[in-house]
Amino acid sequence: MHSSTTEQQGGPHKRTLFTRFLDTVEWLGNLLPHPVTLFAIFCVAILLASGIAGYFDVSVADPRPEGAKGRAADGMIYVQSLLNAEGLQMIVTNLVKNFTGFAPLGTVLVAMLGVSVAEHSGLLSASMRGLVMGASRRTVTFTIVFAGIISNTASELGYVVLIPLAAMIFHSLGRHPLAGLAAAFAGVSGGYSANLLLGTVDPLLSGITESAAQMIDPDYSVGPEMNWYFMFISTFFIAIVGAWITDKIVEPKLGQYDHSQASEDVAAASASKLNDDEKRGLRNAGIAVLIVSGILALTIVPEWGPLRHPETNEVAGSPFLKGIVAFIMVFFAVPGIVFGRTVGTINNDRDVIDSMSKSMSAMGMYIVLVFFAAQFVAFFKWTNFGQVIAVGGADFLQTIGLTGPALFFAFILMCGLINLSVGSASAQWAITAPIFVPMLMLVGYAPETIQSAYRIGDSVTNIITPMMSYFGLILAVACRYVKNLGIGTLIATMLPYSMIFMVGWSILFYVWVFVLGLPVGPGAETYYNFNQ
Repeated sequence: MHSSTTEQQGGPHKRTLFTRFLDTVEWLGNLLPHPVTLFAIFCVAILLASGIAGYFDVSVADPRPEGAKGRAADGMIYVQSLLNAEGLQMIVTNLVKNFTGFAPLGTVLVAMLGVSVAEHSGLLSASMRGLVMGASRRTVTFTIVFAGIISNTASELGYVVLIPLAAMIFHSLGRHPLAGLAAAFAGVSGGYSANLLLGTVDPLLSGITESAAQMIDPDYSVGPEMNWYFMFISTFFIAIVGAWITDKIVEPKLGQYDHSQASEDVAAASASKLNDDEKRGLRNAGIAVLIVSGILALTIVPEWGPLRHPETNEVAGSPFLKGIVAFIMVFFAVPGIVFGRTVGTINNDRDVIDSMSKSMSAMGMYIVLVFFAAQFVAFFKWTNFGQVIAVGGADFLQTIGLTGPALFFAFILMCGLINLSVGSASAQWAITAPIFVPMLMLVGYAPETIQSAYRIGDSVTNIITPMMSYFGLILAVACRYVKNLGIGTLIATMLPYSMIFMVGWSILFYVWVFVLGLPVGPGAETYYNFNQ
């Protein structure tokens, strides 16, 4: 059923066409199996395809110079079959190693140990409420989008806490609650990859990127911090643009809110303000952040800093950056403990351990997914399919002349379209990175730059696909304020964000990388020379 809001926005004819498009996206997405099953199917497909390609000696010329590590004597790259005795031995003996050695597994779990303490102590929730509810009427839209972006550090927090809170705040201010919901949703999900701080998504993606890059350069490493500069500036860009879209496009189209459309419990709902204990907890946690930041700065800022590079004495490639995941854990855990002790949510070491264990138990599905994703990535690497496809694809791109900014615009758009059906950032990147990272490296671009472009495409269409895991929750919150609101209405409301984010963020990427020539992160290169 569709609400009258949709009819007002586009009329019956346009609504029907739009609804058909949405129904098609939803139908195609529903055809896909669970991501775990999808990776299992891909593993079987790789085995069969490698047997066929190996039988026919499928190969390409290796573009790397003579003497390069991993280059065959005859200068060719052959698809290696896994449907033989040697392949079976590799699979059996490396099954556990593929899983435990999969880079994103350990880094994400370690980072989550610290984030979980900050989340379960109440620090992150109090921070979000304090930030949003303390904003003036003039700045509230920007603050909500901005808070949504930085809430991504703690995965579910933005969806579960901030989005309902934003709708409630707009309603209390006499503004349309769906506009508040849309602004928060745009920040939390549409700006998913942007952030001021490194979060769990950074080591997750960088580990996959590193594995893909090593198909071309076995010694290549990609750190979690390699997109930080670009994602830091993207936070403010998305917050400003998201607030403008809300105030100038979305809220005017929604019109005056009809309070009769709200459910009965909306009138009684109210956003809880920070109490005195929480305010004192935030103050103490802020002091703890300053102390932790000061201690970490002493290890890297002075020339004698013990965590500088032992040979070059530079920050680039230093133990500090290589161990950034450990510092993410500490940076969240210590203020979380201080806040919890202040407000009474953490009283002893058992409470800290319990908060960590709760988050680890919630990661069960992720661990299962990683097991199958790790096997797929390993199989793909062993068979040389990634290198063969990458060389062929790079030759094709050079033949048609698709390079530079045009190549990345096309890549971002393609990632956004794939994201309509494969909503998980890690699942999509685990599938696409082994193909596109080597391919674009051969064209001359560094993995860090490629990953930055991917993160744009993966983020901007989250808000318009029913395949996004929290889409049902968002729809349920929206229905509290507009009864019988249809999925088409919600997606139509979010579509301006998706379209403008896609164009604007891509232009920001173009200006940052190709016009200003700035690195996307500390020590990150823009270009890659595979002949070096």
